[in-house]
Amino acid sequence: MSRGVCPRVNCCGLLWTVLAVIFGMHLCHVDAYSCHEVRTAFQLRSVGPVHRVPETPGVDVDLLLCKHQGLSCCTRKMEESYLIAVKRETLHNIQSYSYDLEQLFSGHADAFQDMFQYLLSFSQGHLSSLLEGTYPSLSRHALPHVNQLFSSLSHHLRGANVSVEAAVHQFFNNLFPLVYTQLINPGMDRELVWSEMGDCLRMIRQDVNPFGPHSAVMAQELAGALGAGKHLGLALSEGLEVLNATEHVSLSKECVKALVKMVYCSHCRGLTLIKPCDGLCLNVMRGCLASVSELDQPWRRYITLLDQLTNAMANQHSMELALLGVRGHVSEALLYAQLHGPVITPTVDKVCGLSAREHTGIKPTHSEVTTSNMNLSTATPSASQPLSEQWLDKLAHLRREFLTYVRRYRSFFAALPELLCERENVIGDSTCWSGDDVVESYTSRVVGNGLPAQRQNPEVKVRSPDPDLMEVKDRLERFCQETYERFPNLGQVEPWDELASGEVEEGSTDCDDEDGCQASGEGPERTSHVDVSSEGPLGNQPSGDRLPVKPVKPVMPTSVMVIRGSATSLRPLPWSFALLLAALCSLLTLCRL
Repeated sequence: MSRGVCPRVNCCGLLWTVLAVIFGMHLCHVDAYSCHEVRTAFQLRSVGPVHRVPETPGVDVDLLLCKHQGLSCCTRKMEESYLIAVKRETLHNIQSYSYDLEQLFSGHADAFQDMFQYLLSFSQGHLSSLLEGTYPSLSRHALPHVNQLFSSLSHHLRGANVSVEAAVHQFFNNLFPLVYTQLINPGMDRELVWSEMGDCLRMIRQDVNPFGPHSAVMAQELAGALGAGKHLGLALSEGLEVLNATEHVSLSKECVKALVKMVYCSHCRGLTLIKPCDGLCLNVMRGCLASVSELDQPWRRYITLLDQLTNAMANQHSMELALLGVRGHVSEALLYAQLHGPVITPTVDKVCGLSAREHTGIKPTHSEVTTSNMNLSTATPSASQPLSEQWLDKLAHLRREFLTYVRRYRSFFAALPELLCERENVIGDSTCWSGDDVVESYTSRVVGNGLPAQRQNPEVKVRSPDPDLMEVKDRLERFCQETYERFPNLGQVEPWDELASGEVEEGSTDCDDEDGCQASGEGPERTSHVDVSSEGPLGNQPSGDRLPVKPVKPVMPTSVMVIRGSATSLRPLPWSFALLLAALCSLLTLCRL
């Protein structure tokens, strides 16, 4: 009899166990249909007020973008929040990638200006020491004109509309009355400098040519050397304007809708962790940035221009030598005026009406010239010393660093859609989100960059180019053209020979569209790749034509919690329930026996 009791007890215990399992699975199934994860994502990404997310999924007939068969965790209000959020996030991502480039430009623009001002200050002190040590009778009245000269050169390098040649000629015009009364005719009444005769001397200086070829040579050398430095500063400012316009690009309605479908429509089904297909992302980003991509070719030319301007300024230290050569040119000009005083005086007397009475007792002897020559060595030793090798090395490092990094941004606008897709952690070889459903791979055609390619874009309709960006493009092209017209030999400047040994010429390895490095638009695979580095523009960077960009987060595993997902997703366990029911029936049969 005991044998009959035990099976019945065991069967009943097993029955209660199975019922408990079924009840637990039912609870899990109910929890799978909650919108908890969607609410969490909505809150973490600051999409909008969290109360807009329902507790449980339902049917919202008002959905416009994220429609699908079955229940949804999205409402029309949530779609409106998604539209605002995705636009904000995309613009933020664009800004984050252009931030390093902006810092590179603005930081080096300031550094170059500091370098220019240091050179100007050093050269000005060098010239002042010459006048104070060798021509003390001249220096007190000449130093204000020295200050005016270098102030004009400073304004020129900062981009002001100041002519270097005009500044140099004005300096020598103002210097001539002082030289005529103090060096050529010492002892002459100094009040003549401030009288009408002084005005006459300034007016006839270039005709009389009292300083020989030295004033013209000095003007020519400074104009050539400082011109490249000035235009480098202007070019960096122009680049910052382009980047600023890009950061504030206007995203079209079609673009924003496509972005919502790509980023957020999967949330409506509870798929908060699944990532977009790479082909989908490229189509969406290239459609959204079609007008931005039109900046690619003028930007490449612009980066080449920056390279050439830096080479022109740095090659053979032309700027340093030109500024440090001011002292030598002025010294030679003063000596020339003294030596040719007997010829200059009659000419001035004839033109400016200076009477012979005013020349009585004035003898421009050679002893004065000899004394001046001897006094050349009495200038302040510290001021007469050449620029230190350490400082020259610092200048060389600054230029080398700039050239190294700026070349890596040559393909910035062509690579920007890919950079943005890298941030989205797109997936190309496993289950991903196609914008409408979960798929094994993206099957639509992937288009290329630029406006013409968008005619075949299956995700975004590009109706017309952005007028603001087209204006930026025209302005950038015009700036490059005008610079090449201003410096016709700029393209013939030899590459700077002080580039670090072993440094690869970035421009030579750059990859243009015709080289096949950009996506051809045939098939979902990308043929161009952007190196991702955690270092900023001043850190260690990879070689080649690759952009230093911000690191992206590691790819997260796709979620398996779905709400009536697609055929490739897990469904609400129908086979499990069938097996459990079959097992329950078998147990009941055994218990009756």
